[in-house]
Amino acid sequence: MALNKQTLHSINAFVHEQLVPQESVFLSTPFQALQPQLNLLRKRVKESGWWAPHMPKKYGGMELTLMELAKVGMILGQTPIGHYCFGFQAPDAGNMEILKDFGTPEQKQKYLQPLVNGEIRSCFSMTEPDFAGSNPIHLATTAVKDGGDYIINGHKWFTTGADGAEFAVVMCVTNPNGSKYGKASQIIVPTDTPGFERVRNISIMGEAGHGWNSHSEIRYHNVRVPQSNRIGAEGSGFLIAQKRLGPGRIHHCMRWIGICERALGMLCDRAISRNIDLDKPLSHKQTIQNWIAESRAQIEASRLMVLEAARQIDEDGDYAARKYVSLIKFYVAQTMQEILDRAIQTHGALGITDDTPLAWWYRHERGSRIYDGPDEVHKVRVARLELKERSNS
Repeated sequence: MALNKQTLHSINAFVHEQLVPQESVFLSTPFQALQPQLNLLRKRVKESGWWAPHMPKKYGGMELTLMELAKVGMILGQTPIGHYCFGFQAPDAGNMEILKDFGTPEQKQKYLQPLVNGEIRSCFSMTEPDFAGSNPIHLATTAVKDGGDYIINGHKWFTTGADGAEFAVVMCVTNPNGSKYGKASQIIVPTDTPGFERVRNISIMGEAGHGWNSHSEIRYHNVRVPQSNRIGAEGSGFLIAQKRLGPGRIHHCMRWIGICERALGMLCDRAISRNIDLDKPLSHKQTIQNWIAESRAQIEASRLMVLEAARQIDEDGDYAARKYVSLIKFYVAQTMQEILDRAIQTHGALGITDDTPLAWWYRHERGSRIYDGPDEVHKVRVARLELKERSNS
């Protein structure tokens, strides 16, 4: 299906008419209890030809360019269940992409196709509690060869969506004497393998979550899997992770812009409908007007930056776009945090309740300035690239 204005309009209408009304249930009900309704919505998405917009048509996706995908992602981000209902949710979307690019035919048949179909879920197990995630070359989880198998031992956390996942993609040290970026591999571990222990769902600002909407702590106790479960060449774990992270950061930024649009819309609606005096709505206050104007400017700047990053990746590849990818990662995350804060403040006490999605986003999206590289790391990268360009000019 071609991505034209009518398709975007139809997707936007579906999001607001079919998905937004389910938010109150999502915010107050364990994920598993909402699953039957979400499956019904996913079926409607598939029937409309909008499923898995990031994947090739041969796997059942829309096969959009990253530029086109950005436009869809900004729409889906306007509701917490948008990406999930379109088969485009993290961490599954990233796992689909690396299996598509690096998986063996057997891995694609056993893991990729059911994942794209929405029949199963997966998780990505990389971050460790004992090491700074901002410098992921330091890992303690090991995979040691034993005959035709790997024996995996280690401790991971913030493994998103592990609760109910069929398999984990685990970053392990396979070559301890290798180069700095050649020590680790990515290995598929089915979650029913003996020794795979999901310790808990980690509480995020008071909420542990359920199912896909959760982050788990995991221990690997002598987990035995065949070496055929390794994705790509041995020692290529960081290379594969970088291939995943470039588009992945753009996926996140698309979603964050959708959140910003929804939050600004809610801010405006509240300002118009809420009176301070009988005949004076909040919208008459200059502070509120400043917030609206500043938010719109930040959203439009974010949108143009994300589309430019997507264009650069589409035309020139991940490496050429690295400065823009870092720019959008810290700029859009900060923009989202500021706009959510303004929207919550405008709603008053209502804003900190779960009667709207604002507080949920505020809790769960604070991590946006930490995961996939904290703001500070991306700012350093941008500064170094700018300085290098000036030095060479």
